Amino acid sequence: MTILLDDNTPRESYTVAEGVTQTQFTVPFEFFDDADLNFYVDGTLKTLPTHYTVTGGNGSTGTINTTVGNSVTGIAGGSTVVITRSIALERTTDFPSSGAFEVATLNTELDRFTAIAAEISDDNDRSIHLADDDATVSMELPSKANRLGKVLGFNATTGAVEAGPTIADVSSLSAITADISTLADIEDGTDATDAIQTVATVSGDVTTVAGVSGQVTIVAGETTNLQNVTDNLSAIQNASANATLAENYAIKTDGTVETSPDTHSSKAWAIGGTGINDTNGAGSAKDWATDTTNTVDGQDYSAKEFAIGTQSGQTDGSAKQWAIGGGAGFDRDTAVSGSEYSAKYWANQAANSAQGQRDIYYGGFTSDAAAETYQTGTNLGTVDAGDLYFNTTTSKVKYYDGSAWNNIEAVDTSSFAGQGFAVAMAIAL
Repeated sequence: MTILLDDNTPRESYTVAEGVTQTQFTVPFEFFDDADLNFYVDGTLKTLPTHYTVTGGNGSTGTINTTVGNSVTGIAGGSTVVITRSIALERTTDFPSSGAFEVATLNTELDRFTAIAAEISDDNDRSIHLADDDATVSMELPSKANRLGKVLGFNATTGAVEAGPTIADVSSLSAITADISTLADIEDGTDATDAIQTVATVSGDVTTVAGVSGQVTIVAGETTNLQNVTDNLSAIQNASANATLAENYAIKTDGTVETSPDTHSSKAWAIGGTGINDTNGAGSAKDWATDTTNTVDGQDYSAKEFAIGTQSGQTDGSAKQWAIGGGAGFDRDTAVSGSEYSAKYWANQAANSAQGQRDIYYGGFTSDAAAETYQTGTNLGTVDAGDLYFNTTTSKVKYYDGSAWNNIEAVDTSSFAGQGFAVAMAIAL
């Protein structure tokens, strides 16, 4: 069909009435594909076909329906719905250079171009532009370097676009607007802020002060009162010394803040200072946390020393030494304290014990040769006199006498488990 110019506004808006849930919206302008439409609800672009479906189009008007599948998702009352057309800027038909000419296809292609032109016109009408009767002036934005951190302005003479004042200056001006308004009220005599009225209410007090001017003169002649003022000056002067004392209690680290008794600052007790680590014999919080070279107070060690330290005087051993080994090198086979060893040492002893048990009792095998091959082939040890294994073919425990394997006949082994026999034999032997 042919698009008429008076029917070609590619935009329609709806306001859903309060208390109503609306599911269908008419598309009064022509479109071609479902994807040609933009569907906005309260400024949010909805997705096709997740949020809505479309009927019509193909060069005609149509309908948007928010009922998707079995789900009815209507638009709530009070919402604003905007439908616009946005056709991809592309040519979809290539006409032959000779032969029959498809007029219907040509009309459709021209309709698409007309619709695209209408959309461009709609975009231009909604953008900032000069009035038709305005003189020609540049609307080009200043360069990035010149507009960074500034508001957009227009030249006072030409009206051309230019970088205005900085955003920071505008914000500062906005922050003092109330103060400027107050000054203006005072200057022109208005009582919007009650500034003038407040002065009026104390006018009687001003008159009273004027009436006692003689007494003020007498006070001025009173030397005793002047001496009182002098005494107060001493307290004012001490304020500086008190401020310095407060500062020393906070940060002084080169000695005591006050003596009798000796006192130190909070900073000295925190990270150390003169007198904290020797005279007072107590140590700073930092030393109690991290010192791994000496005792902190002449007797005890720091938390870090007890955790990972290796000092020889720390005879109880650190947590790290008890975990992996004693001495400065955290050696597994070095005692941590006296004849006590680390957890790693005893774990190794347990592993060696298990290995020794495996060297004597091999487990279950189908033959003598299979048992010997396993024992020597996996580096578990050599076949020695007294070694045992369970023959799974005969259900007999066999022992090696130094030259051959023999059955142990004294014990019924028919119910023994092959790999679990080590425990039973360990108890029996």
